[in-house]
Amino acid sequence: MCSPGNRVHEHCTEFTSTSCVSCIDSTFLDEPNGLMKCAPCSSCDSGLGLRVKQPCKPESDDFCGPLEGFFCLLSNKDGCRIAQKHSSCKPGQYIRHTGTTSTDTVCSDCTDDTYSDGSLTACQSHTGCESLGLQEIKPGSPWSDSECGPQLSHSTARSSAVASMTVILAGAVYILVI
Repeated sequence: MCSPGNRVHEHCTEFTSTSCVSCIDSTFLDEPNGLMKCAPCSSCDSGLGLRVKQPCKPESDDFCGPLEGFFCLLSNKDGCRIAQKHSSCKPGQYIRHTGTTSTDTVCSDCTDDTYSDGSLTACQSHTGCESLGLQEIKPGSPWSDSECGPQLSHSTARSSAVASMTVILAGAVYILVI
């Protein structure tokens, strides 16, 4: 038998013991063995969401981990074998639990008078336009804040109505005179 990281060069005979040589060129053997060939190292395929955490050595295969923004779906003794991109929360949802290397992102819906664009870790309260002395132009939704504008006072509204009536009367007089 040869030790991990080595393969049989020549098997033992009645008169000689087994001779072993080290695994080379991206090959490995991770257990005591009587093999004539080393196993090829795996690759941490970025297309499967993987990166090398520990490169292959004669006595161990590549140890793969998930890429940034991914979590491991399938693992074995040599690390992660398949990873998946973390889920994104949708507008109207917040990130309840940020994804890790072993778990996906968990999203939850915003409730009541709150909103999130999907990138927040908590829903935000809608702006209270009235409390700011403003008028609500557009109500908030689960995915957007309220839109506020200047408050129209009764005297401003009355002035606008008087100005409009003046323009209409002036137009009518102009038509009658012509």
